[in-house]
Amino acid sequence: MTGARPSQLLRLQGEDVKAGFVDPKSKRRQPRLMMPVSRKGRGKKKITHRPVPIPESLAERLKGRTGTLLKRPGRDSWAKTNLPHRFEEATKDLALSQPRVTIYALRHTSIVRQLLAGVPIRVVAALHDTSVLMIERNYSEYIADHADELARPTLLETIAEVITLRPEGKSS
Repeated sequence: MTGARPSQLLRLQGEDVKAGFVDPKSKRRQPRLMMPVSRKGRGKKKITHRPVPIPESLAERLKGRTGTLLKRPGRDSWAKTNLPHRFEEATKDLALSQPRVTIYALRHTSIVRQLLAGVPIRVVAALHDTSVLMIERNYSEYIADHADELARPTLLETIAEVITLRPEGKSS
């Protein structure tokens, strides 16, 4: 749902679920997860968590939980398991359009879904803890395929009648 990397999801704590503010227009709560930043890149990161919006229904399900959010049925953490392998195992018997689907398909789907919905690329990058450059590099085909849909409403319609401009001082 969030498009986060598995390593980020495994570090989520119950305390990272925030009820959010009430939107004055819709009068609905705007819950979010304070998503731990990824451990990718160089150097020490100043920001440790980024706000990521979540549906109210998910916030309700997670409300009041403490400690590690994603636990195995035996209440152990998923951190010490091979999560990509477990995901592949869980999806192997599904009729999917691709022969092999990895856990990163969830992240890619989230990014593409937001791009197709017209969410600005900078916002998509921030919500997915990545850069605009990386999104452009990896998702340019999705951006280009739908550029017509975004640009078409801004085009001017041609006028059926022709207006003739005459030099100043000449009368018609």
